[in-house]
Amino acid sequence: MTNNDILRRIRYILDLNDNKVIAIFNHVEYPVTREQISNWLKKEDDADYKNCNDNQFAHFLNGLITEKRGKKDGPIPKAEKSLNNNLIFTKLKIAFNLKAEDVLVILELADLQISRHELSAFFRKPAHKHYRSCKDQILRNFIMGLQLKYRPPSMATEAFAWPDQEA
Repeated sequence: MTNNDILRRIRYILDLNDNKVIAIFNHVEYPVTREQISNWLKKEDDADYKNCNDNQFAHFLNGLITEKRGKKDGPIPKAEKSLNNNLIFTKLKIAFNLKAEDVLVILELADLQISRHELSAFFRKPAHKHYRSCKDQILRNFIMGLQLKYRPPSMATEAFAWPDQEA
């Protein structure tokens, strides 16, 4: 999965317009233009498509946490220069204020059942002996579950299909 795919999905799930996405970036004092957002949301085969790099996407996720949970005292969180699925999963879990049980229910909405122990392995530090790398399939199912929870098919004006990608 690319950062652009996830950005498109989160934007759809939360029904965010361009102004709201700009406001989310502004929470972490990262200026973006409507043109940048538009280019990130385009499909890969579009001539104007631009890749949303890890640092830009980390700013978005940090801004989303602030948007959903409120501003914390102290300095603005520093955006990572490099992201992996585990970090993205963790930031989404924090933004939506989800506990382990909530995440498991959301994964079940997408017809994926994993144990609590498997789930906790994704949120451990990489040096921990029980750390497990989060594969695209797990993150994709989590995001699909978020969509089913926050924007069920009865609310959707059009169906969204994931591009064919290998896990």
